[in-house]
Amino acid sequence: MTKGLRLSEKWFQRGLWAIAVLFACFLIGLGSLVVADLPKAEPNVDAEQYMDQVRLRPARAQVKQDDAQLADVNEAQQRASNDLQHATTAFQSERESFDTWIATRSATEQNSQNPEVLARQHKLDNLKAAQRDAQGRADALQNQQTDLQQARDKHQQAVEEIERAGETGYRHAASRMELRVFALRLALILPLLLIAVWLFVKRRKSPRWPFVWGFIFFALFAFFVELVPYMPSYGGYLRYLVGIALTVWGGNYAIAALRRYLDAQKAAEQRPEEDRRKDLGYEMAQMRLARRICPACERPIDVTDATANFCMHCGLLVFDDCPRCHTRQISFTHFCRFCGLIKREAPPEERLSPAPLAPAGPV
Repeated sequence: MTKGLRLSEKWFQRGLWAIAVLFACFLIGLGSLVVADLPKAEPNVDAEQYMDQVRLRPARAQVKQDDAQLADVNEAQQRASNDLQHATTAFQSERESFDTWIATRSATEQNSQNPEVLARQHKLDNLKAAQRDAQGRADALQNQQTDLQQARDKHQQAVEEIERAGETGYRHAASRMELRVFALRLALILPLLLIAVWLFVKRRKSPRWPFVWGFIFFALFAFFVELVPYMPSYGGYLRYLVGIALTVWGGNYAIAALRRYLDAQKAAEQRPEEDRRKDLGYEMAQMRLARRICPACERPIDVTDATANFCMHCGLLVFDDCPRCHTRQISFTHFCRFCGLIKREAPPEERLSPAPLAPAGPV
């Protein structure tokens, strides 16, 4: 794009683009601060505001009390389970010892009248009674735990019903707040976007074009980053509809611009070659030839063919010979690259005769 420019001019162009980007960065930073403060214009919306606090507070307090009771019962039930396990283990151990002792004991007296047998049987009865007592306490705590859990679930369900009722109002309020904030964003960004469009159409080639392009970059960033992500979705319908509308608008604009360009090119090709040459600037012609296209019609041409001087598409004179030295070169150059003749100001006699050859030096 800058092949036809001077080296210093190329660096100036790059510096101006850096100014445009820097200007856009500062505008984006300022715009981001302003957009970030827009939600502060709306009061904060909290879901608790839309819940029935008269019913919600006692219900939550009851759930909290149920949790505390459940924790106590669970702890007691764990202790009862441990006691039951110990009682069961002690009874089974004593029962196995008693059975082994009875099997190996040899006595002549009746077992029913043996004091040691009666003592061991009494111990077994006590251990069994302790086991039944531990089992009873564990069962009672298990029932209490079940009742408390059912009551807690009922109270928690009541809390969730109250919260769901409040969530509906909260979602509506949050949606309205987001819509108002989006309207504020739109009211701020849409004028910037319209100004950017006007600057692109009218001022993008003005002497202060770096500030124009910097503002355009800023407006595009504000639209695509600060506005589009916060656009209400409504299930995705709105965003897709907006995307379709923008695509149709952009497509129609591009199609119309292409048609205008092609019509302008066709009309230009009907004009005399000299008039078309005047409309082409030096830099534009050099840039297009560097891309191997005709400076007028922008169709591909073979710049390496030494016999082709005219564009075969539109008839534009692309190459000619120097009037003095007859060196073939681009017709848009101001000076002959071989003899330095000012081509457009060459006197008639020099245009007809070649440049004199330099005398040969001594061999």
